[in-house]
Formats: sequence, structure tokens, C-alpha cells
Amino acid sequence: MSRPVRIGVQLQPQHAPDYGLIRDAVLRCEDAGVDIVFNWDHFYPLYGDPDGAHFECWTMLGAFAEQTERVEIGALVTGGGYRNPDLLADMARTVDHISGGRLILGIGSGWFQRDYDEYGYEFGTAGGRLDLLKEYLPRITARLEKLNPAPTRHIPILIGGGGEKKTLRLVAEYADIWHSFGELDVFTHKSNVLAEHCAAVGTPADKIERSVAWPGAEVAPGYLAAGATLFTVGINGPDYDLTEVRAALAWRDEVNPEPVSGIA
Repeated sequence: MSRPVRIGVQLQPQHAPDYGLIRDAVLRCEDAGVDIVFNWDHFYPLYGDPDGAHFECWTMLGAFAEQTERVEIGALVTGGGYRNPDLLADMARTVDHISGGRLILGIGSGWFQRDYDEYGYEFGTAGGRLDLLKEYLPRITARLEKLNPAPTRHIPILIGGGGEKKTLRLVAEYADIWHSFGELDVFTHKSNVLAEHCAAVGTPADKIERSVAWPGAEVAPGYLAAGATLFTVGINGPDYDLTEVRAALAWRDEVNPEPVSGIA
């Protein structure tokens, strides 16, 4: 399956004391030609002032859906244990409708202990959180099939993580997009492991889009050659500087034979 290169932006919802700064950044991303605007699902800043300004993920996604017309939107990624899975499916279906079919449902097992401790979730172990994600994914997909009205389209599921035994198996079973972490050799190895899981469960390996953090225009061709087609630039408030985003977009436009439509 041949895929065009797409550029995402993760607007990290931290250190922006005025939500208007995030609203403006979303519009600037869409105007610049970004394909996907992500946020993240945390309750506190991950770096800088640990008690700095921060906003909640899914409330913002509803606002993103209303204010944009073209870009896809989603969380990179939703904490799998933060919400009842049936409720999360209904939230996703609702944002899908608000956006006119532009939501990507990003999800992972979660890792930031402060989120769990401060908001009263059980942190447990990494294995336990993955087991919970394994329990929740079929509930999410089942609920999406029961909702009335149904989603406007098959909502793409993005799973983030690189665990070779559990996470990549879940990617093979449930995901449309896999978001990976690590250097090129790590990405290449784990992509091959994912292909093995896909063969085991009967999923065509090329059905799953490979996603990575933007590594810069000099390194990106190596990831592209290894199968990555979705590259996401992370930018932080309060300024949300798009300089590197524009560099990524220029590279995308050089390597793509035709303009990207904005919706997968």
C-alpha cells in the first residue's frame, strides 16, 4: 500500500495560560497546511514548571473540531486507563461528528505517574496498564458499532508504544496507525516485529500506517525508506513556534508526488 507522507503537529497543551494561544496555534497549523493537529492526554506539564498552566485533552478536541475545517485531529495519545472505555468510544464518536469525520482515536497504556496519583487512578505496573488496554480496546470497538448515530466513518485507531510482546500485538489486532519511539534502527526492528504479529493475526502489515516523531529533514528520509509516512512535530506553549513545522511541510511537499488531501 503506497501512502503519502503526512505531517502532524502535537500542540502540547502546557505553559499556555490563555486558551486563546492554543486556539490561535490550531488555526495557524491548519493555514500552514498541516495534515493532523494532535494534543496530548496529561493533566500536568511534562517538562518546565511542573505546576504550570495546562488544559484537558478531550475538551480541547471538541473545540478543535468546531474551529477547523480540513485537518484531522486527535490525542497523541489518550491515556488508556483515564476513562471508562465505553464512554471514551462515545466521546470519540461525538467528536467525529462535530468534526465531520476528522477524528483519529489515539490511545496508549499510560505512563506518567503524577497523572494517576493526583487524579486517583491506580498506577500499578507497566504490564498491568497494558493488560487494561488489552481489555479496553475490544470494548471501545464494540461500543463504536452500537452507537446511534454511528460514527461518520471508520474512526482510525492510533496506538502508541513499542513493547514487542504486548503492545505491538495490540497494534496488529486493533490499530490503523502505529506511533513508534526511538532511533531509526529501533524503529526498523520494531516495525519488523509488528509485521510478524500482523502475519500471526491475519492483518496485512501495510494496512497499518507507521508514525514517528519528526527527526529533522536530514534524518527523515531514512525513516521514510523504513516505512514511516506520518511525522509529527511537537511544539510547546506559550508561543507555539511553527518554524520547524514549516521545514517539515516543505520536506513533505518535496517527497510527495501529489498534495495530501488532509483526510486519510
